[in-house]
Amino acid sequence: MAESGAKGGCSSKVVVIGAGAVGSTFAYALMISGLASEIVLIDRNREKALGEAMDLSHARPFVPSVGVRAGDYADCRGAAIVAIAAGAAQQPGESRLDLAQRNVAAFRQIVPAVTVHTRDAILLIVSNPVDVLTHVAWKLSGLPRSQVIGSGTVLDSARFRHLLGEHCQVSPRSVHAYVIGEHGDSEVAAWSLTNIAGVRLNDYCPTCDRGCDVSTRERIFSQVRQAAYQVIQLKGVTQYAIGQALVTIVESILRDENRVLTVSTALDDYHGISDVTLSVPMVVGRKGAQRRISIPLSEAELAGLQRSADTVRAALGSLEL
Repeated sequence: MAESGAKGGCSSKVVVIGAGAVGSTFAYALMISGLASEIVLIDRNREKALGEAMDLSHARPFVPSVGVRAGDYADCRGAAIVAIAAGAAQQPGESRLDLAQRNVAAFRQIVPAVTVHTRDAILLIVSNPVDVLTHVAWKLSGLPRSQVIGSGTVLDSARFRHLLGEHCQVSPRSVHAYVIGEHGDSEVAAWSLTNIAGVRLNDYCPTCDRGCDVSTRERIFSQVRQAAYQVIQLKGVTQYAIGQALVTIVESILRDENRVLTVSTALDDYHGISDVTLSVPMVVGRKGAQRRISIPLSEAELAGLQRSADTVRAALGSLEL
C-alpha cells in the first residue's frame, strides 16, 4: 500500500535539518499539508528538536496521518527529501552573502553526515545565502546537479505576484511572473514575460486604470527585494512564507507534479551562464530539478542575470571548495 502523500509507493519521508524558526515552521506547514508520511527533525541542539517534535505531535489528532519525531543523521536513510535549514540566521542590516563563511563551515559537517546515509534523497537547501550553499552542497555531496536544489527565488516570485496582484487589483494566482538569478540583492524581475491571464503586462496596462509606469515598476520590485530585510527588521526572522514555499516545492517532488518553479540549481550553459548556481524556471518532479526552461529574456534582463551570476560567482570564489 502506498504511503500517504507518495506516488507509486515511493517514500514520502522528509527529514528537516535545523529546528529553528524556518525549519520548525516548515515542518508544521508540511505536517498539516498531508504530503509526508513521516517528518524527522534533526538539530545540533537535541532538546530543541525534541521539543519541536513533541509540540508538533500534539497536533496530530487534527491533521492527516503523519509521524513526527526528533532523530539523527542515520534517519536520512530512506528519506525522499532532506531539507537543510541549519546555520546562522540573517541579522538586521546583514546581507545574505554576509552569512556565507559561517554557514559554509556548517555545511562541511552537515552534507557528508547526510550523504553517508543516503545517495537517493533530494537535497533541498534552505539556509542562506541559498545559491552559494546549494552550490557548496552540490560540490560536497557529489550528487547529480538535479538532485541538489535550493529554495531559490520561489518565495521572491511569490512576493512579486502578490505585490503585482495588489497593484493591479487581481488575485495573485492570476498573475504569472518570475524572479530569477540570485536570491538576494542582484535578483532580476522578468518583466518582459510577466502576464495577467496570458496578457503580457505591456498589453494589459493600457486597458487598466491603475497605471504602471517605469517608476511604479521600480517601486514594486524594490519592495520585492527589500521584503525580507523589512520583515527581519520588524520581527527578527522570516518564516511563514518560506515555510509555505518549501511545501510547494516538496509537493511537486513527492507528487511528481512537474511544476515549473524558480529553484536554485547549478547551471550549465543557461543563456551562456555556467559553473554557478542561480534560480531559473525548472521542471520539478520526483527526481528533483528534472529539466530547465530557457525563457526568452530582454537584453536588460539578460544583462541583469549575468550580473547576478557574477555576484554569486564572486562569493563562491572567496570560498575554498
